[in-house]
Amino acid sequence: MAIGSTELVILAAVFVLLFGAKKLPELARNAGRAKGEFQQGLRDVSSVSKTELDLDNAGITKEVSEEHSEE
Repeated sequence: MAIGSTELVILAAVFVLLFGAKKLPELARNAGRAKGEFQQGLRDVSSVSKTELDLDNAGITKEVSEEHSEE
């Protein structure tokens, strides 16, 4: 089920009637910011943090393990 051009025009008219023409750019800007923050959050969650890497090494950081291997 695809949205055609007629449906988009009707939706745009409803938004203009509900929010007013002056408020629509602000709403679109806020929606874009929210989308950007959501995508950034997804990137943060999917990337491995330094703490997780340390936990994988039994809580020993790379620097500490290198110091102990030199002794």
